Amino acid sequence: MIRLEQLNDTIMNKYNQEYQKIINIFLEKGEMQSSEVHQELIKKGDTSLVTVKRILSKMTDEGILIIIGSGRSTSYEISLVGRIFADIDIKKFSSTDPDKRYGLNTFNFDILSAIPSDIFTDDEINKLNVATVEYGKKIKDLPPEIEKKELERLVIELSWKSSKIEGNTYSLLDTEKLILENKEAVGHSREEAQMILNHKDAFNYIRENTAQFKNLTRKNLEELHAIIVKDLNVKLGLRLKPVGITGSIYHPLDNVHQITDAVEQLSATISRMNTPYAKAMIALLGISYIQPFNDGNKRTSRLMANALLLAHDCSALSYRSVDEDDYRSAILAFYELNSIMPLKQIFINQYLFAANNYAVNGLNI
Repeated sequence: MIRLEQLNDTIMNKYNQEYQKIINIFLEKGEMQSSEVHQELIKKGDTSLVTVKRILSKMTDEGILIIIGSGRSTSYEISLVGRIFADIDIKKFSSTDPDKRYGLNTFNFDILSAIPSDIFTDDEINKLNVATVEYGKKIKDLPPEIEKKELERLVIELSWKSSKIEGNTYSLLDTEKLILENKEAVGHSREEAQMILNHKDAFNYIRENTAQFKNLTRKNLEELHAIIVKDLNVKLGLRLKPVGITGSIYHPLDNVHQITDAVEQLSATISRMNTPYAKAMIALLGISYIQPFNDGNKRTSRLMANALLLAHDCSALSYRSVDEDDYRSAILAFYELNSIMPLKQIFINQYLFAANNYAVNGLNI
């Protein structure tokens, strides 16, 4: 069987587009026999049953599919790593009404432990590392006044965009005035202003305490969440009651004991990731997926991802250039299909953007 670390390259290889067609069929239909897969592929073009069987056998050898049964009753289903690296058309998937969408509606207890220790290809890692090296050169020996300006710019843009993803209506200019001058925008609620100010406080906290964020723990997760939801009437600590996800068929865990176990599993998954980028991205996905708190989960996930990046001398993300709908759809793809691929591309783009555009290594604001 192919090594898990190679599976991303295998599935995304330009010669394996046939794989993606079959993966998408299994995501939609579930367990199938080769003849049923053949019938589905006929709708997409002329493919012989012999060819289909050969491809299914190869995908099984490479760990993308698993075999169920034997003989004439042999069928196949997509493996966990097959799900993880499935390339999803998120615009098409998310535009379908939730009740008409195929996918998983409950927490997959096996998915976090199935994530390979490095989720990026060699080419992707090279691009990220080059960006980090250039970022390191840029922040070295910065004058204090430039350090302060750079930090202000990142905190303002992060606080604005992260809040905007959650429906906050402050403009970027209003956010700047709020953070630098403590002037609330007219016509906006106090809660919107507080959400933005909490981002500033949370970012300052993770910069002051980078040694505490080499890995995600329940303790640092709850401490970070408490800052994110300060004065927003959100109960602290792990969630005790069920929550729903607007626009999704996915229902997160509703038992505090299972939520506790899931947070511990997420911590273990992040700790075995080979790169800071993988640690940060799995935190971004995992906290959103578990929904450990009553509210503020995705905001906490974005700050935790930044905490892990800063703790490993990498650039923090502002998410400034991300499309909010694309971001939400990418998270949805993990909720319902367990695919990391849409968010992975967003993460790479945002990291390259941040490393090139910011030079944060200075005083708090």
